[in-house]
Amino acid sequence: MTRWLDDDEQRTWRNFVAATQLLYAALDRQLQRDSGLPHTYYVILVGLSEAPERRMRMSELATWAQSSQSRLSHAVARLEERGWVRRERCPEDGRGNFAVLTDEGFTALAAAAPGHVEEVRRSLFDVLDPEQIRALDDICATVRARLER
Repeated sequence: MTRWLDDDEQRTWRNFVAATQLLYAALDRQLQRDSGLPHTYYVILVGLSEAPERRMRMSELATWAQSSQSRLSHAVARLEERGWVRRERCPEDGRGNFAVLTDEGFTALAAAAPGHVEEVRRSLFDVLDPEQIRALDDICATVRARLER
């Protein structure tokens, strides 16, 4: 039997969907306007910048970026064209590839980060009080843990 959403749940769900879609669109617009890169590329560059030696297996990067392997491969190809990422064969098995953030890619990320962080702050954190931020963190962590199982 279907457990339909009640009116409060339906309103909450629709607000959540609209808010997340509007937030992602705002972040993407800001990055495109100020840095010429889509949010997806920014996420990939951040993941690589935080990885040891600024390198990560492509499969691990796809998981981290919550992307399919084919979408990630396409995005990495575009980043390679810009000279921001390069691929290297995995010496352990010879089949997999690493994505490696280049110095040029790190420079591009460092240039894009301040505007992105300001947009995150303006669009999300500046409209919430500290209690709401704590509640949002708790809610997101709970949902994330459930979905990552």
